[in-house]
Amino acid sequence: MIGVSLMPVAARWIMDGSVRVMEDGAEVPAAPVANLALAGLTLTVILVGSRLFPGIWGRLSILLGLVVGTLVAVPLGMADFSRVGEADLVFNPTSVFYFGAPQFEVAAIITMCIIMLVVLTEGASHIIAVGEITGSKVDAKRISAGLRADVSGSIIGPIFSATPTSSFAQNIGLLALTGIRSRYVVATGAGILLVLGMFPVLGGVMAAIPTPVLGGAGLVLFGSVAASGIKTLAKVDFTNNLNLILVAASVGVAIIPLAYPTFYAFLPESVELIAHSGIIGAAIVSILLNICFNVIGRGPSADPADIDRADIGSAGPGEAKYTDQAGATYRSTDADRT
Repeated sequence: MIGVSLMPVAARWIMDGSVRVMEDGAEVPAAPVANLALAGLTLTVILVGSRLFPGIWGRLSILLGLVVGTLVAVPLGMADFSRVGEADLVFNPTSVFYFGAPQFEVAAIITMCIIMLVVLTEGASHIIAVGEITGSKVDAKRISAGLRADVSGSIIGPIFSATPTSSFAQNIGLLALTGIRSRYVVATGAGILLVLGMFPVLGGVMAAIPTPVLGGAGLVLFGSVAASGIKTLAKVDFTNNLNLILVAASVGVAIIPLAYPTFYAFLPESVELIAHSGIIGAAIVSILLNICFNVIGRGPSADPADIDRADIGSAGPGEAKYTDQAGATYRSTDADRT
């Protein structure tokens, strides 16, 4: 659902947010053909690069697509490099608490707590998704450590005039596409970002990448996140249709705010903020239904009367195999036949 919820972002990037008002008052994208062509070119370069280029070049297909898309956009006048000239060459540090000393108001604190609840819930799901892609064990200790890192950044950042932090789901797609899972690579990337931050002019160059180019790449990145979720669901046993109902209800609740953005507009603002997140909705519904279906409502253990005698078969010397009505397979030997 993380990947699915990000798809509207890619669509808005492709359309560039620019609109043209028609005679009947309807708003349509200002340059849909050019935007679609540029996004399609970027997507094609990424797909062809992933298919044809071996090794590291195939892993760099995302970067190659961004570069090619931007170079094509330049003669078309779709790449804006004006910010490069406006940006400072070297970072000029501002004073701590640039926007003034902190103020503590109850309403603002409650609002930020609700926002951070959404951010941390999505952060936990991102950690689980990364663990699934990398094959790493994700337990409560690791999730707690990741969330502490998020919160630490959110506390320290505003002191230096930065915004609260949140994990970036697009990078999960990069993990899946490139196959590069080393923490040393991540640390090196963080160092590069620090260098970019010290030279704002480089940030201006990055900002010149047209949003349709980002949208074309985003289709692959966000789609790969959703595909990772499908891969995870493939491991679920759907023999018992309660799991099917659980997944269906979770997906349905998550899709509501995407398909009907004003669906929860009648709720109080603080409640609407949480309900509007499809990821939060999917998490709450799936956890509650899992408790009801697979914990509280778990079926009784196998009883000899439930054994389907037609499924009894030889499983080895002195061993019998049978399947109960719930679909579970058991083995019994002469030693534990009773």
